[in-house]
Amino acid sequence: MGSTSTKIKLRTSDQKVFKVEEAVVVQSLTIKYFYENGCPSSVIPVHSVSSDILSKILDYCKKYVNFAAGKEDISPEELYEWDANFVKVDQNTLFNLILVGNCLKIDSLLDLTCQTIVNMIKGKRPEEIRTTFNIKNDYTPEAEEAVRREKKWAFDMLRV
Repeated sequence: MGSTSTKIKLRTSDQKVFKVEEAVVVQSLTIKYFYENGCPSSVIPVHSVSSDILSKILDYCKKYVNFAAGKEDISPEELYEWDANFVKVDQNTLFNLILVGNCLKIDSLLDLTCQTIVNMIKGKRPEEIRTTFNIKNDYTPEAEEAVRREKKWAFDMLRV
């Protein structure tokens, strides 16, 4: 690779260690805090993150660091397309990316993944959303009807 930048070691929940360029890992405000405030170990633990999810997140951070530094010869539109492909994952992976993006405080990743969920929900009726996300409806028909009457305005918005 030939880079002389500082490498930071991260250890995942499944005990894999990643050596990553400082510019990439400090995209995470959480890791940046540990790094800048002298993590007591030479390896920063990311306990709640598996190696497959961390690998994907590091790819995301590296893409954005390289784009910002002009190392990626792509247009903003091509980066937008890359983002769209990045989030074409199964729901479990998407939810893990959201959780870890939040935990590691990577705002742009959190925005991207949450927007993906919004797009999955947009224009769907509650029953369709439940099916999409495998959510059990624990309301009785009577309780559901009471909510529909109470919050009529919200259900009217769904018909727009």
